[in-house]
Amino acid sequence: MLTRKILLQVTFAVMLCPLMAQQSITSPDGNINTIINTSRQLSIAVFFQDQPLLLPSPINMVIGQKIALGNDLRIAKISRRTVNETIISPVPEKRITIRDEYNELTIRFRQPFSLICRVYNDGLAYRFVTRFKDTIIVQNEVANFTFPPGSSLYYPEVEKRADADSFHTSFESVYQYRPIDSIANNTLFFNPVMVVSPGDRPKMVITESDIEDYPGMFHRGNESNHLQAAFARYPLKETINESEYPQYLVTERAPYIAKTFGSRAFPWRVLAIGVRDADLPGNDIVYRLAAPSRVKDVSWIRPGKGTDEWIIGINLFNVPFKAGINTATYKYYIDFAKRFGFDRIMLDAGWSDYKDLFKINPNIDMDELSAYAAANGVKLSLWTLALTLHRQLDSALLQFKKWGVDYIMTDFMDRDDQRMVNFYYQMAEACARKQIMIMFHGAYKPAGFNRTFPNAITREGVLGAEWNIWSSKATPGHDLLLPFIRMVGGPMDYEPGLLDNATREQFRPISEKVMSMGTRCHQLAMFVVYDNPMQIFSGNPSQGWKEPAFMSLLGSIPSTWDETVIPHGEAGEFIITVRKKGDDWYIGGITNWKERALSLALDFLPPGSYDYTICRDGINANRYPADYIIEKGILTNRFTIPVTMAAGGGYLMVLKKK
Repeated sequence: MLTRKILLQVTFAVMLCPLMAQQSITSPDGNINTIINTSRQLSIAVFFQDQPLLLPSPINMVIGQKIALGNDLRIAKISRRTVNETIISPVPEKRITIRDEYNELTIRFRQPFSLICRVYNDGLAYRFVTRFKDTIIVQNEVANFTFPPGSSLYYPEVEKRADADSFHTSFESVYQYRPIDSIANNTLFFNPVMVVSPGDRPKMVITESDIEDYPGMFHRGNESNHLQAAFARYPLKETINESEYPQYLVTERAPYIAKTFGSRAFPWRVLAIGVRDADLPGNDIVYRLAAPSRVKDVSWIRPGKGTDEWIIGINLFNVPFKAGINTATYKYYIDFAKRFGFDRIMLDAGWSDYKDLFKINPNIDMDELSAYAAANGVKLSLWTLALTLHRQLDSALLQFKKWGVDYIMTDFMDRDDQRMVNFYYQMAEACARKQIMIMFHGAYKPAGFNRTFPNAITREGVLGAEWNIWSSKATPGHDLLLPFIRMVGGPMDYEPGLLDNATREQFRPISEKVMSMGTRCHQLAMFVVYDNPMQIFSGNPSQGWKEPAFMSLLGSIPSTWDETVIPHGEAGEFIITVRKKGDDWYIGGITNWKERALSLALDFLPPGSYDYTICRDGINANRYPADYIIEKGILTNRFTIPVTMAAGGGYLMVLKKK
């Protein structure tokens, strides 16, 4: 029998072993504590002021058929560092100067890999770094995020296509909200997602950053309190479908998710943390974690605003020509852009044969159109089908330059497996060499790609304005979730500005007579609330010509910002966004179907007088949502302004220093 002294020694040793196998790292302000457990199986846990946000969650990578990196661990070295630097963004969707302050822990194992964890004041991230000599096959990556009982989730579920597997998706879904343990087994959804912990604990947005030569991360539910990471397996065989917009579909996938370099860093797994809901829309942790710019000269990258005709089906009126995909119509768009302060117009699908970018629509004279645009100081932008752009890339980019095109869209990728992720890099690199900006539609979230390639200026990956054509999904409530969830993953091309506005009862999805749910001011304010360095106005210019004061105000809104602050906001409910550009300030607010009466102190303004312009919901906007009022005056930073919004409403205020 053990003596009492020996028993105490054994008990102490047993208790001490798990502690010795744990490494802890805190945020610079001390609020966030991350614990890495290296005993038996690698796991991570997260606490905010001693409240658990993430319970011990297994993380691992399986290399080949046998090597599970996170099992049977032996530590070779532990290193720590503190960083407090600034990043200057060449395309500032939130702010020019980004504070990059974090504590970092690196655990180097005797096995050929390391784990790096960075903890910021507004979130944390971890990534694997491998040191194999040769090419490796990644069989799978384990990320089983486990949450406290009672946690709930906002998540965008994949709606499986009839002609493809579940990993073919346009990444455009509404957000469902459920207790995590009630999400059905094998329900597949994509990032970002928002975790709502019980009590008054901060919310978390889970996403990723710096995806390269590797698939994007999905999640699966399993009727418990954790989410299981899922990845599209590597495509072995593809076929081209015969739809209106042809694209590659995967017909056979490998039993692994990636084949890649043996010595490399893998994507960051990111948890953005908001003590208040309003902390999340301004969070730029994903950008901070991304690889720095690979475009050395960025002087030619010029963000701005454009028009697009696709959503309204070019259904113009009060014009002396037959509207359609023709030279006269696009000259009309150029005149509109010049009059109201837009930098460019988009020629969307139909300007050329989808399968041949050199087979121009016979109703368009591209030389005449490009000359007319140049004479009026307006740029042309072109839509392309991804499959066709890939096939004709070099010759097409040369032709685009001859037409003065410095910005293109490519569309219908609808995947983020390893091969498709590599396609994005190929396109961005090729466009950068020709000094052309690119927007990706049918795309996954940016995940920091816009830092690595600033010319990849924005992308879709959002259920936006076009859904009003065929569905009733783009509700004001949906619009109010996007800044708190999707926008944390990077800028998004929603394409607001619809000028035909409806109440919930009035709304109908009607092609070519497209309306939006909510008020006109709701549409206007989205140009301030949503991050997008290349904002697209999707409304009907024929209606816009009839409302010059409104369109002049909309056209004056910048698309990049010196600074962004979110003073008020609740996910799914309302948001007030304050942006600074030079000496001017822009305040945008939107609400769900609930009317709002808020107040905003202007004490953030520097001293002095400001000319203000307000566009707010009119007195009858609850019944006639296109009703608005424009007011002007002078004020100072001693004022507190009322912000009133109708059901589904919005608010815009512009302050210009006198």
